Amino acid sequence: MTENEQQAFSTLGPDQVLDAVESMGYLCDGHLLALNSYENRVYQIGIEGQAPLIAKFYRPRRWSDAAILEEHAFTQSLSELEIPVVAPLGMDEGQSLFHVGLHRLAVFPRRGGRAPSLDDPLHLEQLGRFFARIHNLGAVQVFDHRSTIGIDNFGIQSYQYLLDSSFIPDSLRLAYRSLAEDLIKQIRSCYLRAGDVQQIRLHGDCHPGNILWTEAGPHIVDFDDACNGPAIQDLWMFLSGDRQYMTARLADLLAGYTEFRDFDPRELHLVEALRSLRMMHYAAWLARRWNDPAFPMAFPWFNTPRYWDEHILALREQAAMLDEPPLVWD
Repeated sequence: MTENEQQAFSTLGPDQVLDAVESMGYLCDGHLLALNSYENRVYQIGIEGQAPLIAKFYRPRRWSDAAILEEHAFTQSLSELEIPVVAPLGMDEGQSLFHVGLHRLAVFPRRGGRAPSLDDPLHLEQLGRFFARIHNLGAVQVFDHRSTIGIDNFGIQSYQYLLDSSFIPDSLRLAYRSLAEDLIKQIRSCYLRAGDVQQIRLHGDCHPGNILWTEAGPHIVDFDDACNGPAIQDLWMFLSGDRQYMTARLADLLAGYTEFRDFDPRELHLVEALRSLRMMHYAAWLARRWNDPAFPMAFPWFNTPRYWDEHILALREQAAMLDEPPLVWD
């Protein structure tokens, strides 16, 4: 991003936020609440005589306009199928991405809810059904302007960025390099065992925090990381714990999923591979964003010797998991 864009994004304040939203035709009532988002800047905005809106200010240069509009179109198409995703406002009028000064933003209806109970088979079955329907539409075509999750961009580029920077302590650099290189070999083996699995459009970042559960069921939010990849990418984040526990949760999830879409069991070879890639990518993401003042305040534990000790230990535990056989689904 340019210096001017960086400055505008880093110093975005309440007045600029409210002015931008009002320039889109909304009458703000002065209430503003910053929400937990670090890649972008996201706010709940009070609107005169209406329910509050959510305004998302996009990080400059992270996505092209075309990539953002692809995400918006995907969520709108899902919404038209009565799948409970939160699509941006303005799609009916043909404009969902707005440029105000150096900022790009979109507005969304506010949705509340709590995280799903991943111990509840009924919750998992319902999530399975909704993600199968998302994937049915996602399989119609791939994104043209968004990334494809893979070994190179999530794994190799991540660990090389960290090694090329000054983040990893000198005393741990050799251990980290050796471990990362070995992990990439193991991950490649997982992909080879899985074979040529289908690449489809995905939510891409479907951790439980992006599911807002209500009495009427879930809302699936934040498609900002929508990408191409295997279907299991949208499912494995609901699976954690020991092998017996994950196997039971997988059965619940796929019981719902297979009501609407076939599941390729070869993709189970990718569960721990994708988990490992996410861990590597997350560490590099924090490092890449460390010059943003919001990151040291939100993640004070990052870039400490203890963090790197624990990160390397976690990756070693993943190395052991990658040698285990895949989960079994009957």
